[in-house]
Amino acid sequence: MILSKALQSVTQTLRGAEIADASVEAELLLGHVLGMSKTRLYTEPERSLTSAETERLCHLVRRRLDREPAAYILGHCEFYGINFYVDSHTFIPRPETELLVEKAVELARRISHRGEQTIIADIGTGCGAIAISLALALPQARIYATDISPSALQVAEVNCRRHGVDGRVELLQGNLLEPLPRAVDMIVANLPYVRDCEFVDLSPEIREREPTIALAGGRDGLDKIREMLEQMRGKGGTFDAEGPTCLLLEIGQGQGEMVASLVGNYFQEASVELISDLGGVERVVKVEL
Repeated sequence: MILSKALQSVTQTLRGAEIADASVEAELLLGHVLGMSKTRLYTEPERSLTSAETERLCHLVRRRLDREPAAYILGHCEFYGINFYVDSHTFIPRPETELLVEKAVELARRISHRGEQTIIADIGTGCGAIAISLALALPQARIYATDISPSALQVAEVNCRRHGVDGRVELLQGNLLEPLPRAVDMIVANLPYVRDCEFVDLSPEIREREPTIALAGGRDGLDKIREMLEQMRGKGGTFDAEGPTCLLLEIGQGQGEMVASLVGNYFQEASVELISDLGGVERVVKVEL
């Protein structure tokens, strides 16, 4: 089979299974098998696939038809312009979370004028995408990255080494803020925020394949956010009393006012700002205490 026919066949197969972005995923799978860029896929349409390549491609397509996410099949995904290793032990980073990183970088640069090293905590780090993106954008920052899952931290460790930040990103196993060893200037967190009633509407790729622990936010989607705020109030020394105290949270659609009210219940003097993404969805909550 020649490349152009293979690409057409895989696209049609995925589309027939009602997989979104079938043509894009076909390009990814075929490019992965052949070790070719998207551009080369279209500049060498007559290239013949070997029997081994054809067999491997069919194997990957079967996995995708079984609703295994493409990122797990490929073993990587792109986030914030950076390539990260991922597997089924970690939540797959989403483009929406890039706004959280952008705002964290802006805020960190603003508070770093004191001339001291900025200390940031990434809570629920998963594959380490947020922590590593921040480390690369903020060379002077020190970052603690916590996760309750040892398996997720193993993936994060691979990514830290791959991107050369293992000396500035310290991985800590434990529940939310509990493992933090010292005061921090800023907390950044993309915690589980899917409501119980929303699980039935998730795609099989998410509902059945990604770690439930990285998704489930309880009845109103705010269980983990509520728990972290409780820890913040009770964990003396988590924040630097002499400098700005900042919290950035990613939230789900329609949760902005609830989270703002929740923060106000714990920290009455807090300044709370809801930040919308390009689609107009309130995506990030910025809190300054």
